[in-house]
Amino acid sequence: MYYQYKHQFQQALVEWFKKEKRDLPWRKTNDPYKIWVSEVMLQQTRVDTVIPYYERFLSEFPTIRHLADAPEEKLLKQWEGLGYYSRARNLQAGVREVVENYNSKVPDSRPEISKLKGVGPYTAGAVLSIAYNKAEHAVDGNVMRVLSRVLLIEEDIALPKTKKTFENAVMKLIDPIHPSEFNQGLMELGAMICTPTSPKCLLCPVREFCTAFNEGNPEKLPIKTKKIKMKHIPYDVYVVRNTKGQFLIEKRPEKGLLANMWQFPMIEQKTDTGTTNEMKLAEQYSLNLLSREKLTSFKHIFSHLTWHIESYFVNCEEQQIIPDNCQWFTVEEMAALPMPVPMQKVWQCYQIESTNL
Repeated sequence: MYYQYKHQFQQALVEWFKKEKRDLPWRKTNDPYKIWVSEVMLQQTRVDTVIPYYERFLSEFPTIRHLADAPEEKLLKQWEGLGYYSRARNLQAGVREVVENYNSKVPDSRPEISKLKGVGPYTAGAVLSIAYNKAEHAVDGNVMRVLSRVLLIEEDIALPKTKKTFENAVMKLIDPIHPSEFNQGLMELGAMICTPTSPKCLLCPVREFCTAFNEGNPEKLPIKTKKIKMKHIPYDVYVVRNTKGQFLIEKRPEKGLLANMWQFPMIEQKTDTGTTNEMKLAEQYSLNLLSREKLTSFKHIFSHLTWHIESYFVNCEEQQIIPDNCQWFTVEEMAALPMPVPMQKVWQCYQIESTNL
């Protein structure tokens, strides 16, 4: 296309988006806070999954001040199940900066909004273009896929430096009058038409401008090197109940994977030791184990890590001293704790099996 037909490209894309866009809740507002929330939730997460979370989240935290004032545990409970919990913490940290430094108004310039915690180039551009109708690039995976095919860009999109190529391309192509619809149109096109495999080229509104389509090989683009090798760790997870009917739950460290989330005791399976994990459980948590029953087995996949989980229900007599990061909770108290998805799966299995245990 070499940009000579950019006005026709802009018009075709914007008109298509206005006519064909999906009815999504964050498209019914220009509130930069609400758009910011949606963009953070949509990172690494499917649209259908995000919708109920988005609606519940904004029901609980309807304004930027509500989120800024919320305790972290309440925030994590609302985020429970979405994963990538650092997104939620960074969102709240950024929101607090807006309250403190910008009188609760999300900045409307890239230099200022980019200073906020957790706001990278894509999120900044998305909020600026969608909420403030600013002609700013917002390059995500969908946009890179579409433009790699339209412009025949053969650079490796797995390399961070390549994103600059696509940001420059967007700034050359963007519709200065309709930047919101233009950027959302690129994203929507990548999500619905210009898909990674089997792109629906015959339905594409910008097909005539697409170099890869005209050359007959759109599926060969974008070029992306393979991800790093997945790490696998086996764990035993224990639902531990004492004689009072309380359950032992521990809080994860303040930093790292699933920071500050609550979990059942989990011990890595190791074959090079003469000590069983039940012995380790009793020793590390000061427990007198009475019985053990198998619950369920499954694997949980993170971006570069897979947990292989064997879970058990354990009856015990508790001692007076347990680790500082642990507490005994009733079933009712547990309902308020933010727990990661693997622990929710284990708990759901226990609740189903509890009548037989």
